[in-house]
Amino acid sequence: MSFIAINPATEEIVAEFDGHSPDQVDHALGVASSAFHQWKLTPVKDRAQLMVRAAELLEGEIPTVAELMTSEMGKTFNAAKGEAAKCAATMRYYAEHAEAMLADEVVETKGARSGYRFDPIGAVLAVMPWNFPLWQFIRVAAPTVMAGNVMVLKHASNVPGCAKYLEDLFNRAGFPQGVVTTLFVSHHQIETIIADPRIAAVTLTGSDKAGRSVAQLAGQNLKKAVLELGGSDPFIVASSADMDVTIPLAVTARVQNNGQACIASKRYIVVAERADEFLEKFVTAMAAVPTGDPMDPATILGPVVSRGQLEELSLQVNDAIAKGAVARTGGLPLDRKGYYFPATVLTNVPTDSRAGCEELFGPVAVVQVVDDLKAAIEFANATPWGLGGAIYATDQAEIDEAIAGLDVGMVFANAIVASMPELPFGGTKESGFGRELGEFGVREFTNVKSFYVA
Repeated sequence: MSFIAINPATEEIVAEFDGHSPDQVDHALGVASSAFHQWKLTPVKDRAQLMVRAAELLEGEIPTVAELMTSEMGKTFNAAKGEAAKCAATMRYYAEHAEAMLADEVVETKGARSGYRFDPIGAVLAVMPWNFPLWQFIRVAAPTVMAGNVMVLKHASNVPGCAKYLEDLFNRAGFPQGVVTTLFVSHHQIETIIADPRIAAVTLTGSDKAGRSVAQLAGQNLKKAVLELGGSDPFIVASSADMDVTIPLAVTARVQNNGQACIASKRYIVVAERADEFLEKFVTAMAAVPTGDPMDPATILGPVVSRGQLEELSLQVNDAIAKGAVARTGGLPLDRKGYYFPATVLTNVPTDSRAGCEELFGPVAVVQVVDDLKAAIEFANATPWGLGGAIYATDQAEIDEAIAGLDVGMVFANAIVASMPELPFGGTKESGFGRELGEFGVREFTNVKSFYVA
């Protein structure tokens, strides 16, 4: 099996790698297992020095690796540079803070000394998507490796160059061979890898279908799993919203990464008294989004990742329109080379249409008008997903009501939902379980070992 990257802007093949055979996979897992037994004994301070070195290398290569990301999955060059810089900053963050996060916790008991510690568990398999080719892995790997574990990466098949770069980055920084390993394997090989006793746990970012499959395999083998399965995040515009702040962020929240982010706002829920103003300004701003070559610094919206994704997005939009929805702007693929779909705003979307009940992985916004904030929160929660949510308001009571009321893993007020090293990242309901980043991310793949000295 070959792993091929096709440039979404030009439809040309830009990279191709051969898949790993079962014997090659077995050898790689053996190297990773041996590396773990060495790495877990490495002092955290020494791990941190290598992590900083990897960050330095990445910082020196930002334009090169950004161009690689753009060519393989179509994100704008500016966005790709930002992603690479964020990865380096996160690596530095955990190099600085992981030791304190992993320190033994003392608990007062009747014993002379007692508490608990955080021991690494082994090799963690990371099944990663294509939409943030570096960040999705680094946000797991930086805290997990600092905790003393090693990583085995099964990346999306359409970003093989990025997958290879990640392994090479850690090796060039001086990490022992096997601390980060990239495998080019098919989906059916994942079952064997998860079952292998040298794999201690698995983390996946992807669809709910993939998550159910991996969770089942992990459960069958009694292994820890962390799942981030995307969602249909609400963007609530409350009565007190400042439209000068809200409108620019509403556009960015929908078109960032060409509309292909799990935590991108997808459902815009607006209270009735602000609906006309919001819609007029939002539609005008979405229609004006600069769309084109992702390598052009002026481009804000590039292509979606593949022809299949373009066709799927078109089917979802067409289904909604056939059932009564209105495309206030956009709605049809652009007639040009590459996989381009314009910034689109849909209103009057029936909840039983595909756009009304499915995640839209592309620059399409669904606007729903409701009576008040209470109705907005109820509508936001009436979905199987629960990843993130945003509230736009200047009234603190409205902000607090949304933070308390939204059934999600993360709530941002007057800001786009984002991942950052300081805060735990993850969802609830069908958006998955477990946490990445923050103190929870460092400890997620550890054995919390209690101790008691009489």
